[in-house]
Formats: sequence, C-alpha cells, structure tokens
Amino acid sequence: MTAFPAGTILGYPRIGRRRELKKAVESFWAGRTDQAELERTAADLRAATRARLAELGLGREDSAIPESFSFYDQVLDAAVTVGAIPTRFEDLRDADGTIGLPAYFTIARGEGDRAASEMTKWFDSNYHYLVPEIGPETTFSLSNDSLVQQVLESVAGGYRTRPVIVGPVTLLALAKASDAAPEGFDPLSRLEDVLPVYVELLAQLKAAGADWLQLDEPALVSESLPADAKTLADAAARALAVLGAATDRPSLFVAAPYASLGDTLEVLAAAPVEAIGIDLVRGAVPAALPALDGKTLVGGVVDGHNIWRGDLAGAFDKLDALRALGASSVSASTSTSLLHVPHDVAEETLLDDRLVSWLAFADQKVDQIVTLATGLIEGPAAISAQLQAASAALADRHDAPGVRDGAVRARELADSDFSRATYEERESAQQALNLPALPLTTIGSFPQTGDIRRARAQFVRGELPAEDYEAFLKREIDQVVSLQEDLGLDVLVHGEPERNDMVQYFAENLDGFAVTQHGWVQSYGSRATRPSILWGDVSRPAPITVSWAGYAQSLSAKPVKGMLTGPVTILAWSFVRDDQPLGETANQVALALRDEIADLQDAGIGIIQVDEPALRELLPLKQADQADYLDWSVGSFRLATGGAAAATQIHTHLCYSEFGVVIDAIRALDADVTSIEAARSRMAVVADIAHHGFDHGIGPGVYDIHSPRVPSVEEVEALLRRAVDELPLRQLWVNPDCGLKTRGYDETVASLRNIVEATRRVREDVSVAV
Repeated sequence: MTAFPAGTILGYPRIGRRRELKKAVESFWAGRTDQAELERTAADLRAATRARLAELGLGREDSAIPESFSFYDQVLDAAVTVGAIPTRFEDLRDADGTIGLPAYFTIARGEGDRAASEMTKWFDSNYHYLVPEIGPETTFSLSNDSLVQQVLESVAGGYRTRPVIVGPVTLLALAKASDAAPEGFDPLSRLEDVLPVYVELLAQLKAAGADWLQLDEPALVSESLPADAKTLADAAARALAVLGAATDRPSLFVAAPYASLGDTLEVLAAAPVEAIGIDLVRGAVPAALPALDGKTLVGGVVDGHNIWRGDLAGAFDKLDALRALGASSVSASTSTSLLHVPHDVAEETLLDDRLVSWLAFADQKVDQIVTLATGLIEGPAAISAQLQAASAALADRHDAPGVRDGAVRARELADSDFSRATYEERESAQQALNLPALPLTTIGSFPQTGDIRRARAQFVRGELPAEDYEAFLKREIDQVVSLQEDLGLDVLVHGEPERNDMVQYFAENLDGFAVTQHGWVQSYGSRATRPSILWGDVSRPAPITVSWAGYAQSLSAKPVKGMLTGPVTILAWSFVRDDQPLGETANQVALALRDEIADLQDAGIGIIQVDEPALRELLPLKQADQADYLDWSVGSFRLATGGAAAATQIHTHLCYSEFGVVIDAIRALDADVTSIEAARSRMAVVADIAHHGFDHGIGPGVYDIHSPRVPSVEEVEALLRRAVDELPLRQLWVNPDCGLKTRGYDETVASLRNIVEATRRVREDVSVAV
C-alpha cells in the first residue's frame, strides 16, 4: 500500500482562474464551439491545476493532488458514472449504454419537454447540486469513464493524482424518490444494488494508475437529511465493508467534511479503509477512538469554507492531538474542498495590503497545508516562522481600525424593534394596494444584457461619465417597466440594471466590506459569484436603492417593489468575519437595511422585498446548533423589517429552501408575502405549505429560471391549478422561481407571456367558482 501523503486538500476550484471553464461550456451550449474544443479546454485546465498544486508543494506522485474536476456538478458526475439518471433521459444514452457529455448537460439543464433535474444547496454552502432521482426502476451500471480517463491523463502527464467521487451513501442519501417510485420509497434502499458498480469503478481506477481513491461522504455528518444518523452509519458500514473487501482497488480515503462525524467516526474506524478525513474546523478532536491500527487520520484543520488566514499554530496543535488516537499516521488537509473559495489572493491587487495579509484563498491554503505537513514530518521547530507570522496577522486584524466601530456598537435595540403590527392589521391596511386575485410579479432582476455589463465595465474603468451611466440605467429601467406593463404584470420591479450582484452591490455601499476583482466561486454549473469580504463592523453611510426605486415608481401607477437583500443572505454569500458570533454581525447588517426601508417608505414605495434565499442554506447540520441559528437569523430579518408601517407590504424570497424543514422559521419571519422556488419540484412544496397551515401570502414559483426552457402555457397552468387546489386563493401570488438576471430577453418575454396567459385562464375559472 502506498502511504497517504502528509498533506493534501479535499478539492480545488475547477472553473479556472479567469472562469475559463464557464466560458468554454457556455460557448459549447451556444453552438459556437464543438465538444472536442470543450474537452481540450477542460484538459488544459486540469493540467494547469496539477502543475500549480505541484508548484505550491503538493507531491506529483504521492496522491496529494486530488483529481476533482467537474464540467457541472460532482453529484451529477457520480450519478452519471453509476448510470443513475432519470428515465426521461434514458434514450440519450449512446448505443453502448454510456452517457456522454451532451446527455450529461441535458440532464443538468433540461431540454424541450424534459424538465431539468432538481437543484438544491450542498449542505450548508452556497454551492448547488443536482438532485439524483432514484427508484425501484433505476438500473445501475458503469455508464461513464470520465474519472478513469482523468487518471490516465494525469499519469501521462507525470502525476499520480487521487481521483475523487461522491460516495454511495451520500449519493443515495441526497437523492429523491423518482416519480415512478411508490410512496415512502427510500433511495438508500438501493445501496446494495449500486455497490457493485463502485467496485467495478475501483478496479478500473486501479488499472489506470490510481493508488488512492477519495470517497466524499459528507452525508455522514448531517442531521438534516431524511435519513437519520443511525441509518446513515449502518449504510456506511455496509458500503465500506463491500468496497474495502474488493481485491483489486486503490486504497480508500473516506472524507466527511462540513461538520463533526460524531458516533459515525467509530463506524469508519472499524471499516476496512485506509484513511479517514475528519473536519476539525467545524468539529473537535475526538477524545478517543478504537481500531485505528493501519489507518491514517486526515485532520481537516485549514478552513476550506472561508478565506481567513486563521490560527495556524492552533491548527498544528489539533494535528498533534490526533497522534494520541492511535492511528498509524496523521496527515493535514483542508476541512472541505476548496471549491468554496477563490483561487489566489495575490491577484487581488486593489485590496488593501493590510486586509490581504489576513486572507488565504485556495493557493494560500495549499501553502498552509504544505507548511503543516512539513511540521508533521520535521517537527514544529521547522515551521516556527510560519506559525508566528500567522499569529501576528491574527493579532493585527483584531486591533485594526474599522474592525470594531464604537458608533455601530452603541446603537441600542429594544424588543419592539423586532416586530410589526399583527398580520391581520397589515392585511387590512394593504388592501389599499388594490391587487387582483393571483397577483402577478417577478422576483426582481431582469436579464443583465451584454450592453448593461459593458456600460458598467466602462463606468468602473472611468471611460463612461457618471451622468451618462445614470442616463443609460434610466433608459434600461424605462424599458423594463414598459415591458412589464405591456405584459400585464400587477406588481412591477425596476429590473436592477445597476446591480452587479445581489450581495456585492450592497457590499460596495456599506462600510465594513471589501470586494474582489477575481474572487470567483462556483455557485452551480457555469454560474459563479464573487463573494464580498465582510471584515469589520457594518453601517450604511448613505441610501443605496432609494433613487432607483423612486424613479421606477414615477413611471407607473402600478406598485413597484423596492428590492433589498436580507441580512442572512448577505452573510451567507459573503466571506464573513469569524471573530464574533454571526448573530451580532447579522444584526449590524439588519440595522443598515432597516434604515434603507425607512427611506424607501418615505420615497413612496409601498411594497418592499427583502430577499432571504440563503435562510435554509446556513442551517447548521447538527440539530443541537439549529435553534440558536434560527433564533438569530429570524431575529435579524425581523429587525430589518420591524420598522415598516402596517400598510407597507413586506415580501421575501427563498431559494431551494425545503420549505417543510424550516416552516416554523419562515412563519416567524412574518413577511406579508413569501415567494419560493417550486417549478423544478413541480409544485411539491405546496403540500408542505398546506400541511403546516401557513397563512401568509405565498408565491410558489411557476417558471424554472435555471433552465433555458420556456415553459408552455399548459405547464404553468397545471402548476397554478395544483396550487389553487391546495391553498386558499387569497394567499397565492404568481411569480418565476427566482430572478431573471441570468436569462436572455427572448426566453424571458416568451416565458412571462405564457405565465400571464396561464394566470388569466386560472383567474377566469376561480372567478366563476367564487
């Protein structure tokens, strides 16, 4: 058996330092390039990643470099590898039964009448994965050899890398029952059926030259999945017994990131695997473990989820403590894959040098791992200078101006700041809005065209004067408002042409934040965001959105929504300071938004949407931590909106929020109207809403904006009728699943026209019924 490396990472950003993969994939989708060119670009990116990681100090031939590339999503990769695709895509297989790249993308994005696979958040991150659909009819077979080919590619390039794949327990635990499955079917019941395919894959990887395989099993740390911890632990024991018993396989490294493993760690310790990865950023060093002879414990001591340089000396102390647990060896790693952080802070030439000294992006985290590995091999004296430098940066950060602002901390809060008038009083006061049954609206953004992006870039570079840029944005708002009126929407939006991103835009206008040039992080598929850096106390120096909302409202007699991003989402989609409780930071952001809402009201805006798409995302994976999170997250939203008058209608929007999981928290937000994504799940969410007796306004989405498909009138009508059948008419709103920023105008207008027509048909029927 080849020894496990002394230092490694669980994964590396895969979109490219300048989003090369995004551009290549989208060019392929648009038909501008062929598959061969896309494959060449991907191969070049993989080669560049291996070379960079080797340059940073990870070994070329000791499996320290993970082979963690994906064209779209790692869960989809695993599902396609084992042939677990929805039946509606089965005819896309090649003649030999394999699943090629065009079919792979069709499963991800949908096509024609084939709905795309459902998408939801990956544990407590802002990354979105595609949900497998598995039932009794699913036939497992080795259907894609991309991972094997990547191992062959690395060997040809002079590397012995470590292939990475989502493990069988996590793949099935994250799956939903297929449409053909009977009620109550559990995809985990198919575990014994999928394991032979993993065994076959193991043999092929070994033959290709892989000494180690990394099985990612984050489901084993979660207490927020349908399967409970005991079920998952039992499944892991069965799965690893089969995989470990395979005679022709690489050594197995089971990684369980995102939280503490708890009792499941004992299951892994007893399993026939060679290395176990545990998250020591979110979890503590175990007190004791049996049966570790011959195993390597891989301590995830460098935070893969955030960008702070951190306490390197403390990280080494954790690794040192692992030695006492009886493992044959101890290795250093990141706590999670580095897909959650940008590539390289050295490229951020516009950030303040002092701030840069506190940060570690992916490349800097690799350097930290190499340092810790050196310490494990040669002793702490060999890395004393690096440990001291990291400690000095921590101390400097604590004392820097702006990290703690006396004026922000002096703002006092009363219990009354967290509540409004009763919902009944507000509902009565809001009748003045004079809205029809099934009010039609959108979530906020309209397509960000090439013209908009070019004008913004020219303005940022100083090539477009401020007055010309403002005039351009007003023309865009004119067109968006006019379009919505022509379509027949009831509550309008201004389209947000001035916003580069729903969080970054606010970060650029709030004190306590910094923004990056190249800090791109994959959100889903080819989509990437640039999370802002929340480094200090937060305050609002001036109004942010008021002038744009006021201008749009001046163009129409219909109500125009003011659009804000909520405090929880601003935290979730930023890299947030880790030196104080999140609840304190959330309340600082909430107070800034509270001031903005007051100014919007004064400007005559009667409907204000405070988006919280990340509410479910940040829910801790451990149940013991969830009550505290829900308390402060709900409280921060209520603090932001608590100053709104009864006649002001407060909306919020939730993404992929598994409504039933946090229904009590959503009710506690006390928004007048909540919109939620529902189209991909074909309105399944309304059953949760009805079951729990949710009585505020609700807008389950009828148009999946993450797919290029234009939903037909009949498709939207069917979704609406399901909602009308299960929920009181007075509650229901009609809207897309999410903002329209990423779509083109042709598909957007066609989709909205179909939504308007479907709504007209349903309105006619319900008016007759009434």
